[in-house]
Amino acid sequence: MTALSSSLCISPTKPSCPQQQSTILTVKPTIKSPLKHNPLYTVADQTLTHQMKEKILCLELMGIDSGKALSLNPSLRSASLQSIESVLHFLQSKGIYPQDLPRILGMCPKILTSDIRTELNPVFVFLSAALNVPESEFRRVIKKCPRLLSCSVEDQLKPALFYLQRLGFNDLEALAYQDPVLLVSSVEHTLIPKLRFLESKGFSRSEAIGMILRCPALFTFSVENNFVPKLEYFVSEMGGKLEDLKGFPQYFTFSLEKRIRPRHLEAAERGIDLPLPLMLKSTDDEFKQLLIITKPSPSSSPSHS
Repeated sequence: MTALSSSLCISPTKPSCPQQQSTILTVKPTIKSPLKHNPLYTVADQTLTHQMKEKILCLELMGIDSGKALSLNPSLRSASLQSIESVLHFLQSKGIYPQDLPRILGMCPKILTSDIRTELNPVFVFLSAALNVPESEFRRVIKKCPRLLSCSVEDQLKPALFYLQRLGFNDLEALAYQDPVLLVSSVEHTLIPKLRFLESKGFSRSEAIGMILRCPALFTFSVENNFVPKLEYFVSEMGGKLEDLKGFPQYFTFSLEKRIRPRHLEAAERGIDLPLPLMLKSTDDEFKQLLIITKPSPSSSPSHS
């Protein structure tokens, strides 16, 4: 039997006690057929090395799409099994459970070939030193945003945190546990352009910043696919005013086709003028009830917020 039962093949069970949370990867049960007879092995290109086939099989057994992983991270082809195993050991030593790894590594296969000392460990140091995340909460943060582990602390995470804090994001706990995706967003290509877009539509800089502080998700939305169509509908179809969006930037978090447009049209057909938050935040049943109990607006113009 070859090294099919390599420690790359992780156990899916959760550590049973705190002392076992950093338990090293355990061996998979022995597979009845030899590695060379396993379907995942035999379908591989015959020119692949034995070690490469073993890596493919182990990735699949971990629940990771090996084709996607190799495509997104070509370095996996030349990485040794020992180096990949070391990465998995390290992640578990930081409190990441074995059952978390397939999702984390499936989303960011680059992690599998990252340097532990210069790339991975600095991320955990950053979480602890810059965001006050205790070691017991590393797992929670990484599960929320696996991309943290594929980012450079010096080139990405620190600049993003500095920019966000300058804008007024001073709640480190919220950044760590609710909005860590902001830390992996490019300041130059993502954060600044979205702030400037809001300013270009008539909001002052302080107003635009205030909207983002109230609804950090604005920094995660596409300008072309979210901001533009929703803003156009709000102004041209709903007759809305920018003042309304300053007070309720969460408007952009709702689906235009599934929530905003149908609810606006239904209220407008009945001549009902509902406040924007009430119209969008209410459940379907609550919205129907609102349509029944709300008196039509004296104005005959289409409803707006």
